Amino acid sequence: MKLSLSSLLYFGLLLFGSSFTARAQDSLLTIDDKIVTLKEVVVLSNLDVPGFVRRIQLDTSFYRAFKNLREINYTALNDVRMMDKKGKVSGSLQSRTIQSFENGCREMQVLEEKLAGDIKDKNGDWNYTTMEMYASLFFTNGKICGENNSVSQAELSLKNKRGLEKHKEQLKMLFFNPGRKIPGIPFIGDKINIYEPPMSELYEFVLDMENYKGENAYVFRIAALPDLPAGKRSDIVLNRVDTWFHPSDMRILARRYDLSYRAGVYDFDVRMEVEMTRVGEQLVPSLLRYTGDWKVAFKKRERGIFTAILFGFGN
Repeated sequence: MKLSLSSLLYFGLLLFGSSFTARAQDSLLTIDDKIVTLKEVVVLSNLDVPGFVRRIQLDTSFYRAFKNLREINYTALNDVRMMDKKGKVSGSLQSRTIQSFENGCREMQVLEEKLAGDIKDKNGDWNYTTMEMYASLFFTNGKICGENNSVSQAELSLKNKRGLEKHKEQLKMLFFNPGRKIPGIPFIGDKINIYEPPMSELYEFVLDMENYKGENAYVFRIAALPDLPAGKRSDIVLNRVDTWFHPSDMRILARRYDLSYRAGVYDFDVRMEVEMTRVGEQLVPSLLRYTGDWKVAFKKRERGIFTAILFGFGN
């Protein structure tokens, strides 16, 4: 069937008009000096948006989910690959581990393990800081008992921490509380504080609802404004953070990060993705993907890719 020019124009106007109407239904809401864009579906849902956004800023449930791994049985598939400057694998680890938790103690058993290249040094220690960080999250040496697994904002502190332990804590602060100020990182600490001026003025905050793995979910997106001048663009660390929430109880379903920065003494370009699952009343991570390229003074550049798949949860 052929359409006349007038018919084509008519259908074009209908499409343009519906698109314009959809954009026109978006609402802007100012919350604590942040301008948050609410998509039409969110406006119609009658969500307490100010309360929701403030809850995100103070959220500890993401951190709690990782702490829950210390109190549960699970199996993990671990895949870590360190790359050289040509993009070839220089060191790798593939393993299958199982953690058991009983009477307040946890321990890990290695069911399968394959090491290759220079993933460990001649003393048998991890040869990469990336691998050390991974091991601190998912590996257990011996039996560990009597841990304090409570969660509070005060726990994410650099007090009395030095060296690698301090860097681990800074990473946790960035990982579990993205957008909050992190002390002790040269040139960058204030730039991560994106919920408050002046950094909040460089970002757009969007609350929407979309299909996530077959069910509706709220998604809160934080992204650097696309038209920033070069001088302001150089202040950006968190390029984008997307977090999905279940609409019934606002538990986190997943989070994705895109982070990069370049300073005189270090630079990094990192992307991460975490998926969550619920085991009884507990929220736990079920998938973590990481792709990172970073360099700090007096350390060799590290280019790593890792994936952790967790399953078989039980008490």
